[in-house]
Amino acid sequence: MTSPTLSIDGNRLWQSLMDLARIGATPKGGNCRLALTALDGQGRDLVTGWMRDAGMAVRVDQVGNIFARRAGRDDSLPPVMTGSHIDTQPTGGKFDGCYGVLAGLEVMRTLNDAGVITEAPLEVAIWTNEEGSRFVPVMMGSGVFAGKFPLETALSARDAQGISVRDELQAIGYAGQDPVGGRPVDAYFEAHIEQGPILEHEEKTIGVVTGSLGLRWYDITVTGMEMHAGPTPMPIRRDALFAASFLLQAVVNIANTHQPHGRGTVGEIHAHPGSRNVIPGQVRFTADLRHENEATLARMDQEWRRVCDDIAVAHGVRVEVKDVQYFPPTPFDSDLVDKVRQGAASRGLPAMNIVTGAGHDAVYMAAVAPTAMIFVPCKDGVSHNEIEDAQPEHLEAGCNVLLDAMVARANGAR
Repeated sequence: MTSPTLSIDGNRLWQSLMDLARIGATPKGGNCRLALTALDGQGRDLVTGWMRDAGMAVRVDQVGNIFARRAGRDDSLPPVMTGSHIDTQPTGGKFDGCYGVLAGLEVMRTLNDAGVITEAPLEVAIWTNEEGSRFVPVMMGSGVFAGKFPLETALSARDAQGISVRDELQAIGYAGQDPVGGRPVDAYFEAHIEQGPILEHEEKTIGVVTGSLGLRWYDITVTGMEMHAGPTPMPIRRDALFAASFLLQAVVNIANTHQPHGRGTVGEIHAHPGSRNVIPGQVRFTADLRHENEATLARMDQEWRRVCDDIAVAHGVRVEVKDVQYFPPTPFDSDLVDKVRQGAASRGLPAMNIVTGAGHDAVYMAAVAPTAMIFVPCKDGVSHNEIEDAQPEHLEAGCNVLLDAMVARANGAR
């Protein structure tokens, strides 16, 4: 295998990340740049300015997704696309999402510097409201693009203050006119920090992402009866919190019995009435089950529902299970995954196959175009946190793999 002759400018990539990070900077070194706030508008203005400086044609669709296009030799061909998002969590980091966008921009700058024209056009996307921390649904822009939910569902979504996506797009100047989706995309690559500890632990620089875990989200309500904590004998209690405690353990136990890719998490819990001398009469909590295999995830779902029924009978309580969201496991395109693997190998970068446990725009894009992801390590696996960190040399390496994969695909390698 021949060694690559073209490499990105790692210092320029790092400086771009640090310049964007100044918009919405937080005291602990992270970012708060919530979707469609004025700060998000400033971030969009900065990055689209860089895109135009790189000679790219910038278009915005009706949900605020941004597409910057670098013409190909045959501009009638569907584009090879890359991208991610620049909105953050309230206590977010400098790299989540932003790396994928700016790595794409750096690929374009590098090709410009070398005077390279690809056969097919290239595009860099900035997707609207990936994080879902201000507006739901999560992964909003790519979801509408991929036809997962209607445009009006996104535009009419409101934040905690009652402000709509439609109004905020107008306010920051990104209420575009282009239709959302409905056009061919040849391939989609997304570079991202891992947001987990596996690559760092295994001392690998590149994660070759073969697909994403499927997930099932539930809202659970356990209803018993409030009674006085002193006079009420133990045998006649209908203690909703005591019953719920077995369910909380069951979420984790189900995941542990379906390793290595089983995941189980309880992220929220609320007990009513919340008084120290009242037996809790109602408990509400969330449950999150994940696996890479659809049949296994279905078995986990069945086990979970059976446990809920059993606990209800054993403790004399009512257990209501509400399905909130389901994402099927998503395998990525084998040809694109191979291009990522080949890119790492040609540069002598230690790499391993990995499955993403987090949701990404790539998961939705896989429904409309061949898709793959490139992971690089993040320090201690920490993400969605102001102390999120990544090494410049790892970011540079992942961007070089992105460059190789995009050019190979755009020039017709299949």
